[in-house]
Amino acid sequence: MHLTLRQLKVFQAVAQHLNYTQAARSLHLSQPAVSMQVKQLEESVGLPLFEQMGKKIQLTEAGHEVSQYARTIFQTFEEMEEVLDALKGAETGHLDIAVASTVNYFAPRLLAAFHRHYPGIELRLNVTNRKCLMELLEANETDIVLMGSPPEALDLESEPFMENPLVVVAPPSHPLESQQPIPLERLAEQTFVMREAGSGTRLALERFFNDRGLVLRGGMQMTRNEAIKQAVRAGMGLGVVSRHTIELELETGRLLVLDVEGFPIQRQWYMVYRRGKRLSPAATAFHDFVLAQAKQISESPI
Repeated sequence: MHLTLRQLKVFQAVAQHLNYTQAARSLHLSQPAVSMQVKQLEESVGLPLFEQMGKKIQLTEAGHEVSQYARTIFQTFEEMEEVLDALKGAETGHLDIAVASTVNYFAPRLLAAFHRHYPGIELRLNVTNRKCLMELLEANETDIVLMGSPPEALDLESEPFMENPLVVVAPPSHPLESQQPIPLERLAEQTFVMREAGSGTRLALERFFNDRGLVLRGGMQMTRNEAIKQAVRAGMGLGVVSRHTIELELETGRLLVLDVEGFPIQRQWYMVYRRGKRLSPAATAFHDFVLAQAKQISESPI
């Protein structure tokens, strides 16, 4: 076979998006150029790598095999880069960081502070939900993940680096504001605007209620904390969010934190990566920086 790394890179982009237009956009290429590269790769392999299913494309069996080998090839190249970076030291290199959407409220400040210390390190930040973070960890496609409680099903290294208190928020002048503290039984009578099933915040909230023999009344379900805050402000229910996400709303009086028995729910933010992963000098520098500076930076004024 006569194939090139460029063909594999283009193929992997199409395999990821399952869409030629989106793949072309991500690679900053024209769609015909992407189609041509894939066609040349298929000719070299001697088998079709994609098949048309209605209006969508899917990987063929050969496509799945090529995708797995391509992932291994690019990971090997990344390991080579890490070894070469190690010879240069931690002043250069690149670093892929993935964070839970809630962490992104303070992650930019953390990365900005790190960049001031290590301006020669190229930073790439991926903000996504818990499900995607687990997929990235399982595929070993990122250097370090910042998230809530790490999944137990994966073989991971995890270190807590900062507290993550969950609080109950309500719109101004909510009837429960005058009660201090609010009994949990009274709270259980309220409707909640909740995160999607499987999110760390929702899992913690459901566990909190179940452990106390109470039923959580869920109303609307949302995938972003910003949407939850807007819904709470509109009077659609109470919300439970990380206190790190509501600094601006508390300062401007758009939301208030209710004094509830057993709250805040004390959780932790974790720094996570695959067990046995050899951290590059850049990743090691970030690891040590987060452990030493994260709490102070997160509490500093914006």
